[in-house]
Amino acid sequence: MHDPLETNVNPPKASHPHAYAMLLYRRAVHPEFFGIEARRKMQHGDYEFEGWIFKGGHCVRFQYGAITFCEVVVDNPTSLPDRGLAGTLPCAGEHDHEEKITENITYMTTIQSESLSDHLYLGTYKEMLQHGRDSDSLMTCWTDPNGKPNLSIIDMQRFRNEIHSQSYHLRAGSGLVLRTQSLVQLPEPAPKETPSASGRRR
Repeated sequence: MHDPLETNVNPPKASHPHAYAMLLYRRAVHPEFFGIEARRKMQHGDYEFEGWIFKGGHCVRFQYGAITFCEVVVDNPTSLPDRGLAGTLPCAGEHDHEEKITENITYMTTIQSESLSDHLYLGTYKEMLQHGRDSDSLMTCWTDPNGKPNLSIIDMQRFRNEIHSQSYHLRAGSGLVLRTQSLVQLPEPAPKETPSASGRRR
């Protein structure tokens, strides 16, 4: 599925792990900054969760009333706005991060990246491509100027009081495999009121 906003947007050329960053926003990021290939929206009671996939990166947005929180992974972070930016996490190596969106809503993420040999990269690419097809993931794949395959995937799952997202970005230029695993932890649903014993008596 291609987004009508995409108009000759080229994927970023850089693919070195040190170029990638995760940006965390306390406001919505306009889709014009990305060449969106596919999107998916989920409702969870009063909460809304949306994911966008594009060549080389992704954006996920959490919305609850006037509260907005966005996770953006790109390899050209300087092209994105500073307004509403709450933090930037490097994607080289392995990193964990946790923060409160509100007093009762928590965001957590883990970032892992590695550079593989051509042989291992191609095997991982084929495995993740099949995973994306089997899981009905948001996915886009493309070839670079050297004819090598690249892939970006995002999965989203909704649970009773958590929303999970996992992304995979594979860039052939440096054999980069970048994985992120994030979740938004929601408050436990309030127990349903039951009539008191006295209320049931006649």
